[in-house]
Amino acid sequence: MKLTQYRLHVLAFTFVSLPLAGILATAQSAAPPRAAAAAMRDAMDRTIDPCTNFYAFACGGWLAHNPVPADRQRWGRFQEVQDRNYAVLRRILETKGSDADRRKASDYYAACMAEPAIDAKGVMPLQADLAQIDGLKSRDELPELVARLHALGVNVLFRFRADTDRRNASAQIADVDQGGLSLPDREYYLKTDARSVDLRDTYAAHVQRMLGLLRPGAGRAAEAAAVSAFERTLAEGELDRVKRRDPATTDHQMRLEQLQALTPGFDWKRYAAAAGAPAFQRINVNVPDFMKALDRALGSTSIDDLKTYFRWHLVHASASMLPKTFEEADFDFFNRTLAGQQEQPPRWRECVVQTDALMGEALGKAFVEEAFGPQAKPDMLKMVRAIKTVMKQDIDAAPWMSEETRRAANRKLEAVVDRIGYPDKWRDYRARVVARDDALGNMQRARAFERRRNLAKIGRPVDRGEWDMTPPTVNAYYSPDRNNINFPAGILQPPFYLAGRDAALNYGGAGAVIGHELTHGFDDEGRHYDGQGNLREWWTEADGKAFETRASCIADQYSEYVAAGDAKINGRLTLGENVADNGGLRLALLAYLAGPGATEKSVIDGLTPEQRVFVGWAQVWCENATPEAERLKAATNPHSSNMYRANGVVSNMPEFQKAFSCRGDAPMVRQNACRVW
Repeated sequence: MKLTQYRLHVLAFTFVSLPLAGILATAQSAAPPRAAAAAMRDAMDRTIDPCTNFYAFACGGWLAHNPVPADRQRWGRFQEVQDRNYAVLRRILETKGSDADRRKASDYYAACMAEPAIDAKGVMPLQADLAQIDGLKSRDELPELVARLHALGVNVLFRFRADTDRRNASAQIADVDQGGLSLPDREYYLKTDARSVDLRDTYAAHVQRMLGLLRPGAGRAAEAAAVSAFERTLAEGELDRVKRRDPATTDHQMRLEQLQALTPGFDWKRYAAAAGAPAFQRINVNVPDFMKALDRALGSTSIDDLKTYFRWHLVHASASMLPKTFEEADFDFFNRTLAGQQEQPPRWRECVVQTDALMGEALGKAFVEEAFGPQAKPDMLKMVRAIKTVMKQDIDAAPWMSEETRRAANRKLEAVVDRIGYPDKWRDYRARVVARDDALGNMQRARAFERRRNLAKIGRPVDRGEWDMTPPTVNAYYSPDRNNINFPAGILQPPFYLAGRDAALNYGGAGAVIGHELTHGFDDEGRHYDGQGNLREWWTEADGKAFETRASCIADQYSEYVAAGDAKINGRLTLGENVADNGGLRLALLAYLAGPGATEKSVIDGLTPEQRVFVGWAQVWCENATPEAERLKAATNPHSSNMYRANGVVSNMPEFQKAFSCRGDAPMVRQNACRVW
């Protein structure tokens, strides 16, 4: 679950020749109670005391029988569900359909699957772009070249796009941000410990290997060193992830001439014209200091080294549609070394993932038609209404909030828009050109299509009907600049939701997801936006300080948790998600007790209704992962390790202590319990 401001996403496993769409529709329609109870029971380990380690109690059986497959970085309940969805998508893509957009998606997938044809072409499909890079004679020619590379989805120098005007959320504005790195985060370039130094050496060797595959010959080690040095200079100018959590730190609107003054060595008017952006006078510059660092880097780097940097990024961004030697080399570093994934996934899964990412609504429309059960949407809306009711009660009862802030919070809650399943209006792909024999060209044209679509928004009103995730995605999100909560069709199945099963499990799963996303509107980042999505301080100064005090308790709590080895969770980086987890489960429990739980007293498999709500929450997070993947997550991801998403939350809840009769000194009972919402 992700609080989204910048718009993007994806995930995936094995084809089963069964009508899985029917299975998913059944999952969203009616559930045999015994089957649902058995699934809950089989995932548990009753030998573990829930008051000692609730995650192990709820997930121990599942963890023991679900090691990480060799072609995965992690394997959990999210991946289980996403795999079911991918199997449906694969069948859709491999079956003829009458819809024109679906045929285009199938053609894209077919070209991606044609590995012999891709191998036979070699690097020939890249020659025109390589020639443009080779033709760079001076820095004065950079704007046109960078605009071309950006159109191909090649992340060089910076990011330029349309985004919501944070001061007027009904409009869209040009936006430029830091970018141009290959490693996952700026700290990978700057940390001086032995592990980080070794990783940078391995990265340089990988760049050397890829450049050698592109153009065999001597001198590639020096070229790789030049790429590393240039990217390090960019990294030094970046704003770190924790500081970026405060939206005010990346809100710097200025005239185009002011941006030009920050980077006199790069002509922004020529770049915008070459990118095909509409004329504009104002732009949000997320990190002005990065723009200054970019200008210094461009001025101090030779043209030859810049060309090497561009070539590297082009081949890296294209690797999945180049001959297998390129794909395998890129996998070896970015998946095996960085994340501990030992084997490449089957090609069909990679092609399904990419088709979903680049033609998501063409594919999603067919997914919804075949796999979205009729009961899921009304059930979810009913839970949303129930959870909003208890959230209002929670806001009204908050002893630390003044009446002025309380009224504003309730206005924002009332304005939240609920969206379930899929967009009301599907994206139009008629202008998209797809050829069954042009894998790389399809990918480049798809990226260029999405870029044109995005840039065309500059100066236009915000389309509040757009979605940031495709319908088959197993995730959900809250959008602060649009004040809406979004639940794609793909997540509305077990373990999150199952029509007709024990309501306690549905509230612990899907209900807590709803509460989580609603709470994002009032977490450390979302609270800075008002009900219309504008970046505006609507809290009194005293209430803001009271919030920060409570939030700091959660940040300190999660900073104590170890992700893997010597890598700890960054409680400040993960603060928004941790606040949302804590608030989400509490709201789901309160809504359940005020609704179905008011009369439901049955004990199932020895568990009371309240206990089953907690088990439903924990079993969403059952997951095994490689140590490398956990290290990567701790360094870059705003979500905590899954074990702590279960244990960290319940240890703050007196309701959990009561439900499981835990002693006051039990590990799952925090002496200094934290609570924001």
